[in-house]
Amino acid sequence: MAFSGVRGAVMAGDHREILFRGDDGGISMLENALYTNEICTDVQLKDRAAELGVAVIIRDNKCKVREADGLLIGEVTETDGTRIKRRRLCVSCGVYAIGEKVSRSWTIHSRGEGSHFLILGNQTTREIAGRCIRDYWKPKGGTLEDAVRVIILSMQEAAKTTATVSTSYTIIQTRKRVRTPELNNP
Repeated sequence: MAFSGVRGAVMAGDHREILFRGDDGGISMLENALYTNEICTDVQLKDRAAELGVAVIIRDNKCKVREADGLLIGEVTETDGTRIKRRRLCVSCGVYAIGEKVSRSWTIHSRGEGSHFLILGNQTTREIAGRCIRDYWKPKGGTLEDAVRVIILSMQEAAKTTATVSTSYTIIQTRKRVRTPELNNP
């Protein structure tokens, strides 16, 4: 999740990485239950995986956000068998770009300017972040500190609600405005 504002930008990413091994059908059923929040806790995830004969590894040490010369970069990876899909969000003051990489090159899905909250994640995490923005962001805008508060509340609520988000997260910010890249380099 990120906020791009005229005077600053902030981004947060949790540390959770979930790996599955087993039958593709079982993995698909498990992922569907996980990403629609039918499974809400680590215990439920492990129990359901055992029922389906799927091995699951949960790690909470993957850093998904970083800063490069004033540009905040968040990246998530999804695997589907041998297919790897990456989604990347690049943000600085007042500008952003969202892209996806399925094969060798990045495709930019959107770019923008101005003040925006930007949300990557599954349906449940997007709904939680959207609710926190509606509940805690002032209708006429707010300060960078207000945006940080909304992001922290979103991360905390997501960690309590879904097994897809760790309780630990990294939050970074910048006061620089840099051109968003074509996504291939950073």
